[in-house]
Amino acid sequence: MKSGRHAKILEIISNSAVETQDELLERLGEEGYRVTQATVSRDIKDLRLVKTLGGDGKYRYTAAQNNSADIRSTFSQLFSSSVLSIDRAQNIVVIKTLSGMANAVCAALDTMGNNSIVGTLAGDDTIFIACRANDSAQELGDYLKQQKNMK
Repeated sequence: MKSGRHAKILEIISNSAVETQDELLERLGEEGYRVTQATVSRDIKDLRLVKTLGGDGKYRYTAAQNNSADIRSTFSQLFSSSVLSIDRAQNIVVIKTLSGMANAVCAALDTMGNNSIVGTLAGDDTIFIACRANDSAQELGDYLKQQKNMK
């Protein structure tokens, strides 16, 4: 069931521009899949979908590439255009994004494979990143602030 839904999600995003989780949820419903927003959110994370800028100037979900250079480029572009602020509290890094972009930024961050990250949690406009230690969070926060300043 889950693998069939995942295949349908990949088919949907490859055939049409899907900009939001709600839009994906609606399209899945049209295809006969009865799922919740939380399920769609988990599916997006499981499939490592990221939002990329289309030729029309709108962001849409796409499947992350396995090429690490492409992942870094996508992450950098998405991060610099979506993140508003980065802060830290001990071993937690908090990122504020434009409304609706936290999940995409978080999914892109997850594809980077940083071993100092224990886990991530994204809402609509906020990401919490739990790091293994305070110094790891400091280093990650500094790195992310550096990425934000790069265009």
